[in-house]
Amino acid sequence: MSRERAYRAAAARADDARVQLLTSASDAKARISPARLKQDVVDKVTGTVLEGIAVGAAKAQQRPVAVGAALGAFGLFLFRRPVTALFGRLYVRLGNPKTENSETDDG
Repeated sequence: MSRERAYRAAAARADDARVQLLTSASDAKARISPARLKQDVVDKVTGTVLEGIAVGAAKAQQRPVAVGAALGAFGLFLFRRPVTALFGRLYVRLGNPKTENSETDDG
C-alpha cells in the first residue's frame, strides 16, 4: 500500500504541476500578445508625459519670469522670418520718410 499511496501522491503532484505550468504558459502568452505590449507602451509613454508636464508646471510656478522669457524667446525663434521681414519694412520706411513707396507691385 505504501508504494501505491506514494504513486498516487506523485501523480497528484504531477497533475498539479501540469496545471500550474499550463496556467503560467497561458499567462505568459497573454502578457506577450501584441495588444498587451502596445497597451503597456502606451501606458508608459502617457505616464512619462504626464509626469513631465507636472514637473514643468511645478518649475513654472517656481520661476514664472524665467519660463515666460524662455517661451518668448522660443516664440521669437519660431517666427523669426516674419519678424525679420517686419523690421526690414519698418527700417526702409523710417529710412526714406519723404519718398512715396507703394507696398504693392502695381504702383
